[in-house]
This record gives sequence, structure tokens and C-alpha cells, in this order.
Amino acid sequence: MYLLLAVHPGGAALQELTQAGHTLPAAPEPRVIPHAQLPAVVRELEAPRPGGQPPRWIWHRTQDWYPALLAAGVDVERCYDVSLCGTILAFSQFTAHTGYARDSYARDSYVRDSDRVPAEDPLLPPRTLQPPPPPPDQGALFDDVGAASAPRWGLGELRAGYADQQGALAAVGTEENRRGRLQLLLAAESAAAMVAAEMQHTGVPWREDLHQQMLAGCLGPRPHPGQRPARLEALARELRALLNSPALNPDSPQDLMRALHRNGIEVKSTRKWELRESTHPVIAPLLEYKKLSRLHTANGWAWLDAWVHGGRFRPEYVVGGVVSGRWASRGGGALQIPRQVRGAVHADPGHKLIVADASQLEPRVLVALARDSSMAEAARDQDLYAGIAAKGFGGDRAKAKTALLGAMYGATSGEAGRLMPQLARTYPRAVDFVERAARAGESGATVTTRLGRSTPPPSERWFHSQRSATAEEQRRAESIARSRGRFTRNFVVQGSAADWAACWLAELRRRLRGLRGDGAAGTGGALRPELVFFLHDEVMVHAPEEAVDDCVRAIEEAASAAKELLFGTIPVEFPVSVAVVDSYDNAK
Repeated sequence: MYLLLAVHPGGAALQELTQAGHTLPAAPEPRVIPHAQLPAVVRELEAPRPGGQPPRWIWHRTQDWYPALLAAGVDVERCYDVSLCGTILAFSQFTAHTGYARDSYARDSYVRDSDRVPAEDPLLPPRTLQPPPPPPDQGALFDDVGAASAPRWGLGELRAGYADQQGALAAVGTEENRRGRLQLLLAAESAAAMVAAEMQHTGVPWREDLHQQMLAGCLGPRPHPGQRPARLEALARELRALLNSPALNPDSPQDLMRALHRNGIEVKSTRKWELRESTHPVIAPLLEYKKLSRLHTANGWAWLDAWVHGGRFRPEYVVGGVVSGRWASRGGGALQIPRQVRGAVHADPGHKLIVADASQLEPRVLVALARDSSMAEAARDQDLYAGIAAKGFGGDRAKAKTALLGAMYGATSGEAGRLMPQLARTYPRAVDFVERAARAGESGATVTTRLGRSTPPPSERWFHSQRSATAEEQRRAESIARSRGRFTRNFVVQGSAADWAACWLAELRRRLRGLRGDGAAGTGGALRPELVFFLHDEVMVHAPEEAVDDCVRAIEEAASAAKELLFGTIPVEFPVSVAVVDSYDNAK
């Protein structure tokens, strides 16, 4: 059973439909529900029924509807996010021949008129692949009818959009199970959108008192607005003295560079790795200042006031916010909780944090994509880099890691470039896989992840640049082409790893919901293990102590299921490292 949820003139339209394949039957009269009654209606429809499946909700954007339902104490089992799925179908190579893809391309002037893949940083999310900002007030969805901030899609638009997408999916050929793989990606992406909303609602457990203690220990007492903390001010005075610059503002890169140059420290930037090459006595306090300044600005008192409330950190995640399918976040730095404050991420009394990460995910995905049996054998039952090193690099793990990462990211100079021939001789299939992806990108072709997410095509301006006439223009065109080749080389691996992670999340969410409903550990269903954090290849579950073993098993089984869903039965392992801790800083 599918249910469409959209804004209706005068209320939220809720329409019940019987699934016939993926074709919607003729539309009956919509059932109009006042916003205030919607949570109760959804709860009733989600209630378990003997022998029945819960509905799959079709809505324009999960973020438009689900947060308000969660705030009302209602969660749902399944959904189809028309916006996220539409982005995938518009650019996938699997659907490129369909009218849906052609129409999407025609509507999107940004595709035609500019380069989606900037040469300076090709993995930045293209603007049109980012979801629009959320409504100003999500809670207004459940206010009186006619709420101004409700989503704009009505029932007709939603029905038409869903039907067009299903038509495009039906037109995908069955060779290599392309249609099945793409269906899996759409389901996993929609499930990921629900996970993101649920994690935002639940929040990361955060001890504000511990965070305050860390800040005081590192920076000193909380300063008045506009002033530096005591520790930073003391370091600033030391820097001024060592550089003989009484007016130095160490927070100004230009001011700092001038002071360094006046003292004979010839650096091109103030990055840590470059500063460390100097032996001047100012370097140690300068690096300490930079570290503490980062803490103060990124996770200091102002951040704590803005982002942590009621013992929870609740950022907004952006599913598919990066072109490769990786997530992004809006504000709060959710995807980079620094080590200095991880001790504040602390389980509630009677609970544990279960932190799990997929070990060496992207290299293992490359092994599976390339079907490189030699590399798969080297990675079996051990550290992948150590296994590769034992066979091709005389046991030098560091060299093996440098070579493999160089192959995935297109490093052609330095040590990675020198080691590449050895890697290619020992593991030709893996190296050839990424090399072919790079050559495709350089020629302007599109590459695709395991499940069907594809790179947006280059613009007409990009192709025009490749037809340049003068020698100088040709050199620039070659540089631009190589940049896109580095992008596509990594896209097929990073994007397929994102496919795997989305399936892992969806499978784990399903298993955790099953634990909750089954009353794991004999508690009669009272347990509520919750996903609270996700970062590319890492998840964090906040669970009652008595549910820990069940949750660990769910995490491991979900990882195994994700591998089977993407690659079938293959001799490549995707091990998951699990730590059960009270605070995040003890996980690694």
C-alpha cells in the first residue's frame, strides 16, 4: 500500500492507494486531513496489522514532513522521497535514454551553462544537487490549515512526479540487473532521509558540563564577548614578542604572514605541515595557538549555546549533499566532531554508545568493483594494506597504503607516483578499473557507481575548452581534463562506498526497529536503541546496556547484508570494528 502525502488547498491531503507494480491506479477523491489530526491518522495507518505491511509514504521531501511527525511522537516504517530519487534518476546513466532524464536536463540551465565539476575541487556538491532550504517553520505543517510555510507540491504534482519517475525506472534495461540496482539505490536513499531526520530529532547525547570543563581546561574561563580566552591571549602575547611585532593579530593570515616573512620564515601559507618545516622558536606556540583558536571558534562557548540543548546536539543532515552521494550538514559541524570535544559525547545513565566503522571501506569497495581476486585474497582475514604489502611491497604497509590511495585519488607525483608501477603489476585489475574511470572523465564521459548514481555531464563550455586551438589553451584544456579524470577516478569508488553505506544504514535502521518491537532482552518492547550519528563509514548507536549485544549483532548483520545487496556473494570481506563505550573519545 502506497500513501501520497501532499499539501491540499485547505489541508494536508492524504490519499490511500493500492500498489499495482509501480503504477498508481486512477485517483479517488483525496482524503483531506486537517494538519492537527495528521499525526493521529499516520499513527493509525502505521499500526501493525496481522499479515499486513506498513504503508510506504510518498512525499516530495522527507525533511518537509517527517520532522514534524517525529515531534508529535509518530515515526514511519517506509517512504519514497520524490526529490532525492528525482535527482538520482535525472543523472543516472541507467536512465539517460529516458524522457525523464532529457526533460530534467532541459530544465536545468546550470547543467548546460556552467561547469558542474570545478577544477579546483571537483567533489564539491553542485548547487543543483543540494536540496532547497527547509521551510522557515517546520512545525507550521501541523498548525491550522493554510499554513504559509507548508511545502509547495500538491497532490497532482506529487502524483505526476512519482509516475514520471516510475516510468523512467521501468524503462531501465534488465541487463546486469540495472533496474534492480537502481531500485535498491532509490529505496536506500529514501531510507537514509528518514535516518537523517530521526537522528536530528533524537540528537547526539552531549554532556554540556563536560564540554564546559574541557573548554575551561584548554582555554581558561569563558571570556566576555569580543575578547580572546585567557590562554589564547597569553599565546598571542608570546607570538608578538617572538616575532617582534607588537601589533600582531594572529587571527589575520595576512598579518601573520607578513610577520613571519619579516623574521626570515619563508612560508607560502600558515598550514601546519608547512610551518613544521621551520625550526624557528615561534613555530611551537603558533601551532598551539592555531589548534586552540580552532577549538574556540568551531566548538567553543558560542557553538555550545547555539547547538546543544537539553543534553542533545541536533544538527541538520543533508542526504546526498555531495555529488558522490555522501552526506553534508547545515551548520554545527556535525560531520567533524573534533577529538578535543569527543569526551562530551557521553551516554545517558544505563546506556552505552556503540561506535562502529567499516574498516578501510573505500579500498575494499574498489576490490569488489574491480573483481580483483588477487587483492581480495590479500585482504582476507587481515588488514587490507598489510595484505597488499606482503604480496607486492616487501611487507611495507605504509608503501602499500600510499600506492593504493594514490591509485584511487590520482596521485601521479611523489612517492605515490613512484609506487604505482609496482601496484599495477601486482594488482592489474584494480588499477585498471580506476584508470578506465579516469580516462572516461578526461574524455567528458559519465561514470556510475555500483547502484547507478552517475556524475553530472560536463557543460558545453567544458567541451568547447577541449577544442581550443593555441598551445597555451591546449595546455589549460589538458589540465582541466586531468582534473575531471581525477574526479571520476575517485567518484566510482567513493560513490559506490556511499551506496554501501546507505544500504548499511537502511538495514541497521530496520533491525533496530525490530529490536524495539520485539522487546529485546526480555524487556517487553521498552528498549529504544537509536541511531544518533553517521559519518561516511561510521555509525553510532545509543542503546540501553541490556540491548548492547543485540545492537552489535544488528550492526554486523546489516554490514553483511549491505555487501550482499551491492555485490552478491563475492570473496571480499567488509569487516566492521565495534567499540562499546561510555564516551566517544574512548571509541578509538
